[in-house]
Amino acid sequence: MKLFEYQAKETFRKNGIPTPESVLITSENELGAASEITGYPLVLKSQLLMGGRGKAGLIRFVQDRAQAERECGELFASHFHVTKILVEQAVDIKNEIYLSITVDPVKAKYMIIACAEGGVEIETLAAETPEKIIREYVDPDNGLHPYQVRNVAFQLGLTGDVLKKFSLVLSNLYKAFLANDAELIEINPLFITGKDDVIAGDGKLSIDDNSGFRQKTYEITRDYFDTDAEYESALEGIPYLQFDGDISLMCAGAGLTTTVYDLINYEGGTVANYLEFGGPNYKKAVRAMELCLKNDSKVILVVTFGTIARADVMAEGIVDAIKRLKPDRPIVTCIRGTNEEEANRILKDAGLVPLYDTEEAVRKAVSIAAGGEA
Repeated sequence: MKLFEYQAKETFRKNGIPTPESVLITSENELGAASEITGYPLVLKSQLLMGGRGKAGLIRFVQDRAQAERECGELFASHFHVTKILVEQAVDIKNEIYLSITVDPVKAKYMIIACAEGGVEIETLAAETPEKIIREYVDPDNGLHPYQVRNVAFQLGLTGDVLKKFSLVLSNLYKAFLANDAELIEINPLFITGKDDVIAGDGKLSIDDNSGFRQKTYEITRDYFDTDAEYESALEGIPYLQFDGDISLMCAGAGLTTTVYDLINYEGGTVANYLEFGGPNYKKAVRAMELCLKNDSKVILVVTFGTIARADVMAEGIVDAIKRLKPDRPIVTCIRGTNEEEANRILKDAGLVPLYDTEEAVRKAVSIAAGGEA
C-alpha cells in the first residue's frame, strides 16, 4: 500500500524527522487559511500516487497570494484529477540528498540507499553513474548500528552539526521503516538548509500489504487506486494488477500467474490484468470474473493447478460465474489438479472446451485476442 506524501510526512513527524510547515487542503477555499500558517513563499504540491510530479507541472512554487490562487485553481482543474494539495512552507535550500531504506531480497537484508545528489530519479542515476550511489546493508536480526549511520554520513561528505542532524534523521527513518512494516521509505530530497537544518522535503512510504492486520492507521479508500477494479480487489483480498492489454488473467497461485503472463508475452499477446484467485480465494470465481469483466479485454484466460484448491470446485465456480455474469467475451480454460476429471466434466456440460496444456491455452487466448476464432 503506497501512501500519499502528506501521510508519509505525518509518519516522519511522529518519528522525529523534521518536515516543512504544511497544511492539506481539498479546495481552493481553504488556501487562504493554509497560507496564513505556512507564509509566503510557499509550494503547492498535488497529492497523487505518481512519480515525476514536478516534471508534470503538479508542484508549483509561488511567491504571493495572487499567484497561489491562480496556480491552485489550475491544479484542481487539471486532467490529473487532483483532489488534495499540500500547501507547504518554502525552504531555503543549500543542498539536497537522496535517502531511502528498502529490502534487498537477494541478501535478505535491509538496504539503506543514499546519494549526495537529491531530487533526481535514483534509477537513472544508478544506471548512468552507479558510483555515486551509497549502499549500507543492515542485518534485520542485529539492527542498525551507529557506525553504519556514520558510514553513510561520512560517504555523503557531511561534517559538524549537519552530520549529527543527518544521523538522527537516518536513525529515526529506520525506526519508522520497522514500525510501519515498510517495503520502502524514502526522502527525496532531504534538504540541507542555509541554517544547516536537515528537513524532509518529500516523502514516500510503501507498506507491505501482508501487514494490513496490524497497520490500521490508514484506511483503504478509492484514492489509493487508479481503477475501480484495483480498489474492489483490494477490499476483497484478491491479488490484482491492472494493465492495458487484451487478455484478462484468472490464475491460481502467484508463480503460475506470473508464468502465464510471461508465456502470453512470448506468444506476442498482451495482458489486461493479473488476477490470482488461488489459495484462500479459490472459491471466489464469481467475484474474480466480475473484476476481469471491468477491463476492456478481448478474452478471459483461466489457468489453475490445484492440490488443496480443488479443480472441480474452481470449475464449478467458473461455470457459476458465467451463468450469473453472462460475459461478453470468450473464456479459455485450463484447469488441472485434484479432481480434474470432474472439473472437465463440469466444463464440458457447460459448453466450454477444457484444455490440458498451459501453453496451448495461452496460444488459444492470444489467437482469439488477435481476431481468431473462439
